[in-house]
Amino acid sequence: MRTIGYLSMEIGLDASIPTYAGGLGILAGDTVRAAADLGLTFVAATLLYRDGYFTQRIDAQGQQTEVPTAWNPERSLEPVDALVSVPIFGRRVYIRAWRRIVRGVYGSECFVYFLDTNIDLNHPDDRNITDALYASGTDKRLAQEIVLGIGARRMLRAIGHQIDLFHLNEGHAALLAVELLSEQLAIRNTNIIDDAMVLEVRKHCIFTTHTPIPGGHDQFQLDQVRAAVGNHPVFDRPDLCTQGGMFHTTRFLINLAGKVNGVARRHGEVTRNMFPGASITHITNGVHTATWVAPTMAALYDSAAQGWRADAAELVQVLAVRDDDMLSARYEAKEALAGMVQERVGISLDPRWLTLGFARRQTEYKRPAMLLSDPAKLAAIAASAGGLQIVYSGKAHPGDGIGRGIIREIHAAAERLRDRVRVVFLPDYDMEQARTIVSGVDVWVNTPRPPLEASGTSGMKAAANGVPSLSTPDGWWLEGCVDGVTGWFVGAEGQSDEQDAADLFATLATRVLPAYRDRAAWASICKHAAALNAPRFSAHRMIQDYASRLYFG
Repeated sequence: MRTIGYLSMEIGLDASIPTYAGGLGILAGDTVRAAADLGLTFVAATLLYRDGYFTQRIDAQGQQTEVPTAWNPERSLEPVDALVSVPIFGRRVYIRAWRRIVRGVYGSECFVYFLDTNIDLNHPDDRNITDALYASGTDKRLAQEIVLGIGARRMLRAIGHQIDLFHLNEGHAALLAVELLSEQLAIRNTNIIDDAMVLEVRKHCIFTTHTPIPGGHDQFQLDQVRAAVGNHPVFDRPDLCTQGGMFHTTRFLINLAGKVNGVARRHGEVTRNMFPGASITHITNGVHTATWVAPTMAALYDSAAQGWRADAAELVQVLAVRDDDMLSARYEAKEALAGMVQERVGISLDPRWLTLGFARRQTEYKRPAMLLSDPAKLAAIAASAGGLQIVYSGKAHPGDGIGRGIIREIHAAAERLRDRVRVVFLPDYDMEQARTIVSGVDVWVNTPRPPLEASGTSGMKAAANGVPSLSTPDGWWLEGCVDGVTGWFVGAEGQSDEQDAADLFATLATRVLPAYRDRAAWASICKHAAALNAPRFSAHRMIQDYASRLYFG
């Protein structure tokens, strides 16, 4: 079996290893877990961020502040006896690694390596290269991408892993292709890159892109990359590595990877439009079901769909579960969420009330505050429902002033609605919170502005717990929504925010609330969300697609 080397700037394995910012890292962790379940020969590499992403604090005015996340790698990871070096801006930078073993449901093991430059051998500036995730400043960001792309190749080889195929999760690891070209140049004893070398590199790389926004792809001045990496012959091939005169990581990997994919059907279309002429397919993301299912739901599935932990396709059997059993398990999950909210922020939730959830990165295109944009309509829905509560969580990037403002807006709206709608914002969103929130709400709300959501995976986690989504038509939901059966569509691509908001409130009032009041109807929706969407949007299915179409196909 071919050995797959998976490179990702962030990998989220559990809350005790805070080296992830959000969806990209959580997806990477689920990918590793699914590969272990399926017995693939699979090793992964990322960076070890000693300051974590950040710990989020929210003050009385809703202002986010960020502090480094204190954690000790020695408590969660095993040091590896290997040392490699890479050139970065004319200095030799040494890299060590830490290892975490991920065991699958049948005992298969996958290894995850965390690369670390905090070594006494290094210049003080270089010791800090891996201290913070997504460092500010292009020089440091480029240094991190050298460690991930070039350093990971050298480290995996030094440890003894012979990688047959590299899977690059986003363009941050693009400089791996420079290292593979260097190996070809050395083998052929030349300094001229020809088509045969490019073809050879393409045999050993696949590339997954996640970014539907042109400005979101990493770009650097070509002279800056030369200064950082060295005067490599590939930089004399602008046809391979540049777009618009810049070193463009996505364009480079489109040229140097044998296969390229987006992460949902619609995202594949968007990416092909961004890069005309490129051969780009799609493999829709999935989540590692057993990681995200609440204990009460897992107990239900254990009795109704034996084998679901190894193969989420077994969850189709949930359709046969008794209505009372499904609703009882769902109620217990709501009680667990209420307990966590009480413990963390001292606010009481009522598990009997209709509960909406919105937890993800707080940024403008996701439109988190849409749900609060018409207080009168929201209050009317709450009165009709006999009680309504909304649970928010999620961090804004420190440099995203608009996202930080959205958190303040949510906080202010919660104060205005205090006597009519219970609105809670849980600070410091992490994997532990996510598992409880996605399972403990009744409806998962998602309002990205189409087509800016590449995939989205939080709704998949909710579905795995029998929670339907209420979402605009974007990302995975275009494939997962059977309207009125697994959840509901709201809005439409090309509509204004005001039109989408009007659709959101109308759907809540006329479709969601009547279904919630009808036990049989609600049980059916919960069962269909789990039985139809959990198998289809599982990481098991995703890895099987990668294996059959990209890894071994």
